[in-house]
Amino acid sequence: MKIDNIKDVFFDLDHTLWDFDKNSEITFENIFNRNHPTVEIKSFIEKYVPINQACWKLYQYDKITHQELRYNRLKHTFDALNYTVSDKEIDLIADEYIEYLPDNNHLFDGTFEILDYLNEKYNLHIITNGFADVQHRKISNSKLTSYFGTITNSELAGVKKPNPIIFEFALDLAKAKKENSIMIGDSLEADVQGALDIGLDAIFFNEIASPVEEHIKQINHLLELKKYL
Repeated sequence: MKIDNIKDVFFDLDHTLWDFDKNSEITFENIFNRNHPTVEIKSFIEKYVPINQACWKLYQYDKITHQELRYNRLKHTFDALNYTVSDKEIDLIADEYIEYLPDNNHLFDGTFEILDYLNEKYNLHIITNGFADVQHRKISNSKLTSYFGTITNSELAGVKKPNPIIFEFALDLAKAKKENSIMIGDSLEADVQGALDIGLDAIFFNEIASPVEEHIKQINHLLELKKYL
């Protein structure tokens, strides 16, 4: 099951190495405790997660702007909770969220162990759709910087995964060949299919064990990468 000829390994960041959901919940809880104490965090997160995912998908395909993403995901969540909040307050929450999110840095179980293992054998890189400044702060604050030779984000590449341009950009930046590289990420559409569509091999980080087609390489825990690499 080992994959031969791999020299460069590309990782997604959020939901793959960096535990976005846990860190996001902590950040919102801290914000609401200070300024909106009547917001019940569990109810908020229950509504927010699918709304955020839907907004990110629109943003991924350039159907909404960065500012619309930041506003809409909060506005729609508060509306779903029937919680009245002004646009000014939403903008403030959005700013505080981006500011404080990288201060919480829970990683998925096995992150450092698998990176230490892979770092001895491969060149490691990041490809992320996240905002450049925020992603760099996450990586730095999580003590992940030393593992990665290059970090490609959508602002740098000018497009977002699954657009083939961002993968080609990342390969060029890393001076890597696609036939000797592999992509690892949690999104079947953005990470896995996006990579496969340009001839770049991929592994799906399927933490919640969603059903997938048999031809898709998948892992449920990061340490399972050892069976492929």
